[in-house]
Amino acid sequence: MGRAMRAVLAMAAATATLAAVAGCGTTADTAAGGSGGSKGSGMVGVDLPLLTSPFWQAYNSYIPTMARSQSVSILPTVNSNNDTAQQITDINNLLNQGVKGLAIAPIDSSAIVAALDQAQRKGVPVVAVDVAPDKGKVAMIVRANNVSYGLQACDYLGRTVKSGKVVQIQGDLASVNGRDRSQAFDSCMKSKYPGIKVLEVPAAWQSDVAASKLDTLLNANPDIKGIYMQAGGVYLAPTLQTLRSKGLLKPVGTPGHITIVSNDGIPQEYQAIRDGQIDATVSQPADLYAKYAMYYIKAAMEGKTFQPGPTDHGSTIVRLPNGMLEDQLPAPLVTKANVNDPNLWGNQLKSSQ
Repeated sequence: MGRAMRAVLAMAAATATLAAVAGCGTTADTAAGGSGGSKGSGMVGVDLPLLTSPFWQAYNSYIPTMARSQSVSILPTVNSNNDTAQQITDINNLLNQGVKGLAIAPIDSSAIVAALDQAQRKGVPVVAVDVAPDKGKVAMIVRANNVSYGLQACDYLGRTVKSGKVVQIQGDLASVNGRDRSQAFDSCMKSKYPGIKVLEVPAAWQSDVAASKLDTLLNANPDIKGIYMQAGGVYLAPTLQTLRSKGLLKPVGTPGHITIVSNDGIPQEYQAIRDGQIDATVSQPADLYAKYAMYYIKAAMEGKTFQPGPTDHGSTIVRLPNGMLEDQLPAPLVTKANVNDPNLWGNQLKSSQ
């Protein structure tokens, strides 16, 4: 989840068969196998938006094994610390090291265009992960349908709360992810659940901002019935702590419980569901992000292109309004009913809590 984020790819020729890869990573600072020299080979640079979120820690841990399974050589991953200017510098540094491909998770959808233009000038293909740039050239965007995140959260809260006030703790609205989730949630609530009033907490993917603004909002609105957190990786801990400090953290099923739906699918959220602290989360596929980031960058380095349509891994490649192609990976809703499913990536990692 980074602070602010956003994406132009057009073109498509023949449909390529997507190869399946397996395994989950352990470290992200070792290069995977492979050798440079011919078309489709050479080192790949991987830039992360931040490493303070458990979600991005998980993605980072998957990268080495996914790279090895595709015979992709990677440099040690670079963490841009949620700093847009630093990310552009980091990408330019990778380009100056002679990388032949880039897998990046943009912090700012607009600002990243400068780095994409530099990569294009050097003939280096780019795969964008999690966030679509506003424009520029990318070979593929590897992302889940963030509109679906907002809709799933809306429907869960709408069916559970039915009427009253709910809070939406938003991501950065300069980010396409924050916009998609917010707009989908708001429009769904207005059209399907008019008895619910939505209060907004703009938090820009920052945990301290979320905690402070939620605290102020709860002081003025102690009758809140539901909360939608757009990023459990940064909002879960401060939200639970804020509710606990006010005596509002009631177990699921007891009087006064505030229904909470999150996004990410990290182990900490799953434990919070098991403990009855939150009700549900949308599992954003950290493992598949790493898996298909490595698949698509290898394909781009080999000159392969893709067309819109269904894939062989349960997703759909769509053409965005700006012409880019995006592989929209599945992101299921996780509740108490399926929280122990071993196929969920969040159950394949140990919680650090």
